[in-house]
Amino acid sequence: MQSYDTVTDALNGLKAKGYTTDFNIAFDKLICSSTNVCLTPGEFEITEVYRFEGETNPSDEEVVYAVESKNGDMKGTLVSAFGIYSDAVSDDLLKKLTIHK
Repeated sequence: MQSYDTVTDALNGLKAKGYTTDFNIAFDKLICSSTNVCLTPGEFEITEVYRFEGETNPSDEEVVYAVESKNGDMKGTLVSAFGIYSDAVSDDLLKKLTIHK
């Protein structure tokens, strides 16, 4: 797995690898707002994870996930804050985001 210095570098690197869909967390699933496609935890795998910790500002702490649908039709990224700034997620989605290939 490649190493990236910034969130932007990670997103650009993953986009070059075909991870072009932009996902967001919608409590119990991932959703692409531009296409309205939703993936439940059973429909995708996390293939890469990059964690970035801000040196002085807690709001700079983020995780970049490379997400691939199990049927192989869709690859994208999810950027999520962690710690006190993290999104509210279901237990199933939280488990999925902490376990990956």
